[in-house]
Amino acid sequence: MRRSGLSMRRIGNTDGWCDAPDDRNYNRPVKLPYPASCETMKRGDRLYDVCIVLEANIKPRRRGMGSAIFFHITRPGFAPTEGCVAVSPRTMERMLPHLSRRTVMKVIR
Repeated sequence: MRRSGLSMRRIGNTDGWCDAPDDRNYNRPVKLPYPASCETMKRGDRLYDVCIVLEANIKPRRRGMGSAIFFHITRPGFAPTEGCVAVSPRTMERMLPHLSRRTVMKVIR
């Protein structure tokens, strides 16, 4: 993937994202293994080869109002996500150089 104006780091085998509403780390990154329900960030299907955390339910964080809302690579055939925004690898590669911490993405429901 190309460079980006965003701070980026490689996802490791112990990276997770808590999606358990009753857990103190709900909608936050965690280290695996983790005792509560969480998303495994390093995936064989490569959906999170580039994964940008969208600011959905981050500040303030409200339990049960959504977690692990990312901008990531789509599944084959553009299958629906569980609340994320997903694009093709080519689209992601073209967008990355134009993204920065100042970028605002508006998701219209």
